[in-house]
Amino acid sequence: MTPLPRSEYVSLTTFRRTGVPVATPVWAAADGDTLVVWTRADSGKVKRLRHTTRVTVAPCDVRGRVQGPAVDGEAEFVAPADRPRALAALRRDYGLTFRLGYVTSRLWHRLGRSGEERHEIIRVHPA
Repeated sequence: MTPLPRSEYVSLTTFRRTGVPVATPVWAAADGDTLVVWTRADSGKVKRLRHTTRVTVAPCDVRGRVQGPAVDGEAEFVAPADRPRALAALRRDYGLTFRLGYVTSRLWHRLGRSGEERHEIIRVHPA
């Protein structure tokens, strides 16, 4: 089993129903031998992961330019009971920048009309 890449940004590739890959640069925090990603619940990657958990992960820069080999993985949505651990990993790796984004998101969620959580946390395991 190849370990997942550890870099400030990773290119998370999810797959459409047709099998076409879609790469997205994301922040991914290390949590043991997995990576956790915080993203909007209505994002394309979340929709694609609802039908297939297969992903690839590669180190990249902020613009998504891949800087190393891709590693196959399996993704899952983090259960509510496990969210505090995943959020702690993101806070640890991204510090104040993540905290500000998270607080802003929670504030908008409370001010909004939606009762649903607006973000998902994805956990990626090496395949």
